[in-house]
Amino acid sequence: MNKVNTLLSPNKIIFGNGTASLAGQEAAQFKAKKALIVTDKGVVKANLLANVQDSLKARKIAFDIFDKVEAEPPARNIDDGARIAIDNGADIIIGVGGGSSLDVAKGVAIMAKNKGKVLDYAGMENVPAGGLPKILLPTTAGTGSEVTRVLVFKDEAENLKKSIYSHFALANVAIVDPLLTLSMPPKVTADTGVDALVHAIETFVSMNAAPFSDIMAIEAIRLIAENLPTAYAKAENVPARYQMSLAAMLAGLAMNTGGVGAVHGLSNILGIKYHMSHGRSNAVMLPYVVDYNKIGNPRKYASIAQAVGENTEGLSPYQAAEKLVAYIFRLLEILNIPAKLSDYGVAKADIPSLVEGGMKLSRLFVTNPRNLTEDDVKNIYTSAL
Repeated sequence: MNKVNTLLSPNKIIFGNGTASLAGQEAAQFKAKKALIVTDKGVVKANLLANVQDSLKARKIAFDIFDKVEAEPPARNIDDGARIAIDNGADIIIGVGGGSSLDVAKGVAIMAKNKGKVLDYAGMENVPAGGLPKILLPTTAGTGSEVTRVLVFKDEAENLKKSIYSHFALANVAIVDPLLTLSMPPKVTADTGVDALVHAIETFVSMNAAPFSDIMAIEAIRLIAENLPTAYAKAENVPARYQMSLAAMLAGLAMNTGGVGAVHGLSNILGIKYHMSHGRSNAVMLPYVVDYNKIGNPRKYASIAQAVGENTEGLSPYQAAEKLVAYIFRLLEILNIPAKLSDYGVAKADIPSLVEGGMKLSRLFVTNPRNLTEDDVKNIYTSAL
């Protein structure tokens, strides 16, 4: 009750079908003359930029397109994009795409106004000055990057993912248009959807959880449980896509306060070593970490079990938490996500290197509801094998 709670969010969030066409109107509010659209080749190929481009043309705002964003982006993507923004005289950044494109857009906006390389600013609140204004439009319903203060990129020299946490990374405007997510294939729908679920669950049970994050996280969990299988089953189901976009955004907003925990800590090395997407590696680790964590906050895990539709009447919180673990395994099966690390090429001999990689992100264990030792990490990976 005596805890000081802080809610961080973009200055403006616009949510609704067809809202991508408002990008030009919002850019004009900043008196923008030249935009740099940061995206990837898949978004360009899917013609998802059309409404954004048309809206900029209508406002007579010139634009260039930087479409070199890679999956699990290396730091050089950000530095390259920032150099183009500076050289071309961009005065606003518009990020369009999944989490990788939005993270790169945040980094480009920051580095267009800060010296050095993006790796210089990795860590918590190390960015000295605000960057260019930025408008972020997600094309997936997963990372919630459009509303978070974090951007993630790979340090290729160290073969390690690093992050910047900064209020300067928050969007000036987040435009969440569910219609932009309709082109996601089932695999991407599944991976990004479970990624949003992980964000919501980890935030809800975090030691940093607050009233703001609790309200948003539990609603995100409920929406995902109700709508992810439907969106996976039929890509063009607009109501399901609408609710999933809302859920991912809520989970991202909640994450700004609560933060993430051991699922993220143990999954990052999987993406680096086995080239699994961020969402897929989180999905695989989720049931095993929840199973380990459940004694750390059985009451909240029981609330999650209720939110996903499990019948917990007459059960103790611990028993309800056990039902949640079973639910997660069923959900992964429905979404055709193999739940064993061996399905992704991991062998028993790889466990020591996974433990080493997981322990490098032990800072994420601080807010986890249960402490982890190196032996605990080994046991979780072994269970997941």
